[in-house]
Amino acid sequence: MMTAIVFLPLLGCLIAGLFGRVIGHRGAELTTSGLMIVAALLSWIVFVQVGFGDEVLHPTVNLFPWIESGTFSVAWSLRLDTLTAVMLVVVNTVSALVHVYSIGYMSHDPHRARFFAYLSLFTFAMLMLVTADNLLQLFFGWEGVGLASYLLIGFWYKKPSANAAAIKAFIVNRVGDFGFALGIFAVFVLFNSIEFDTVFANAAAAGGMTLTFLGYDVDAMTLICLLLFMGAMGKSAQFLLHTWLPDAMEGPTPVSALIHAATMVTAGVFMVARLSPLFELSQTALTVVVVVGAITAFFAASVGLVQNDIKRVIAYSTCSQLGYMFVALGVGAYGIGIFHLFTHAFFKALLFLGAGSVIHAMSDEQDMRRMGGLWRSIPLTYAMMLVGTLALTGFPFTAGYYSKDAIVEAAFAGGNDPAMFAFVLLVIAAVFTSFYSWRLVFMTFHGKPRASHETMSHVHESPLVMTVPLGVLAVGALLSGIVFKPYFAGYEHEAFWKDALFLAEGNDIMEAFHKVPAWVVFSPMMAMAVGFAVSYLFYMARPSIPGALAARFGGLYRFLLNKWYFDELYDALFVEPAKRLGRFLWKSGDGAVIDGLGPDGVAARVIDVTQRVVKLQSGYLYHYAFAMLIGIAALVTWYMVAGGGGP
Repeated sequence: MMTAIVFLPLLGCLIAGLFGRVIGHRGAELTTSGLMIVAALLSWIVFVQVGFGDEVLHPTVNLFPWIESGTFSVAWSLRLDTLTAVMLVVVNTVSALVHVYSIGYMSHDPHRARFFAYLSLFTFAMLMLVTADNLLQLFFGWEGVGLASYLLIGFWYKKPSANAAAIKAFIVNRVGDFGFALGIFAVFVLFNSIEFDTVFANAAAAGGMTLTFLGYDVDAMTLICLLLFMGAMGKSAQFLLHTWLPDAMEGPTPVSALIHAATMVTAGVFMVARLSPLFELSQTALTVVVVVGAITAFFAASVGLVQNDIKRVIAYSTCSQLGYMFVALGVGAYGIGIFHLFTHAFFKALLFLGAGSVIHAMSDEQDMRRMGGLWRSIPLTYAMMLVGTLALTGFPFTAGYYSKDAIVEAAFAGGNDPAMFAFVLLVIAAVFTSFYSWRLVFMTFHGKPRASHETMSHVHESPLVMTVPLGVLAVGALLSGIVFKPYFAGYEHEAFWKDALFLAEGNDIMEAFHKVPAWVVFSPMMAMAVGFAVSYLFYMARPSIPGALAARFGGLYRFLLNKWYFDELYDALFVEPAKRLGRFLWKSGDGAVIDGLGPDGVAARVIDVTQRVVKLQSGYLYHYAFAMLIGIAALVTWYMVAGGGGP
């Protein structure tokens, strides 16, 4: 069953990619979507068996030997535990729904077969990542989703902005992956293996050991975890390596839902949870994870306050929610972090696909300032967006209410200064999240229509092939929290997770967060209420306020609108110096030195001389006879002048 779950998406990719012209676009859509639905159903069966069964009958499925080189040995194996089962459900369920949704959304695209092949390729790469039994196989899936992301973001390759966004995502992720690769090398140096079972079994014995890095002896576990987390920062769009995620919205909306909301960006969260036996041995690394996650949650939420592109608002929401997940991991509450990953997949995919339905209805318009008054025209989409918004903001008894609030409580229960720092920023981010989420709803669906009469006349509800996936995701956004909290983050978490997540001795965070004061428990709910009230005041009761505030606090408004000027900063620090260096090497190095001395110098002079000499080769016999006579006359003259007479 595991083999089928992993390789059915690859089969769909090969059929659509290689035989798309034979079976046609409809054949590619139905084949890839059908195989993904089967994989999703099998994933739920495995999830129930592994998570709620007494034991895992086949914890590792060995496929074949992969690399043998000296003491380095890696087999291609599929690891099956509760963490894997959770990720299989997330990846395949969301991917199957996105495949079905895309049948309607991409119905007029002339390259649909290629699009569906890319979707299935991405899903296969993500499955390789989450089922990896060693770091190299995980890295294979890690880079595979990067490749598929590049192809999907730049799917509309005739748009310069799409090409630029794809390149930006690829390059920024390579920065993080450089650290990730170094971390894998360090693991092999320390343990002489990259197999998870071997590394985890010997991790405790490696505590206190050092490695030499950049000329300094540093704690081995801290170094390894920080390098690996650098990879997570890139893949999961954490602060400083976050700049690629909003630009990735240039791809088709289903891509945003699949890759940049529910699956690929959670790879870093999954990786840290998978390597919890290592991270538990380095308090320094966990502190870095907490601080980076908290800053990311606050930063992305602050930027989302003023964005006007409907997809970018949701993209910054994703970035912020990933910060929440890393805070949970950093305080040692790995089960809570994965719980939020699980629930977030449903309501964030719902929001993205709902936004796609709005864009579809509005003739590809994405600017919320040109929307308004849509709830009567597309009531089903409006209802689905409301469900996603309620879940995201943490409305009582929705999915986000259970998972996001648990993270806030765990941050407070962490007890140390970094955890309290995270707690404060997460509560503030919750206010911001509620504000920009309801701002999106009010600007898009309420008030007077701000689009042209022609655009409004064509507004229509999406077809069933798009709305049915929204309904399925809405069920997950409403029920996944209340149903699964006892197992992910409640008192039954140990029986559910079994040995998939590791908690060091003395880590009692999973019990402590249940005992926080009442005001801590209610703080996220109060934050949600405050954000909703302010948003309602700004965009429903007194819509003149936002413009007046933007004019009065122009500097702050531009600071947030321009995303804290990170793109401009990176452009000044890295892009422009690289361009100047390249221009110098081109003009002065290649042009002046290499070309000047080579093709334009010595080689050019040789060509000049040979061209003049060649002119002597006329082909006429009398020319050659004349040249011979001139030569003889010159020799005789030289002989006579130089002393040919003798003594």
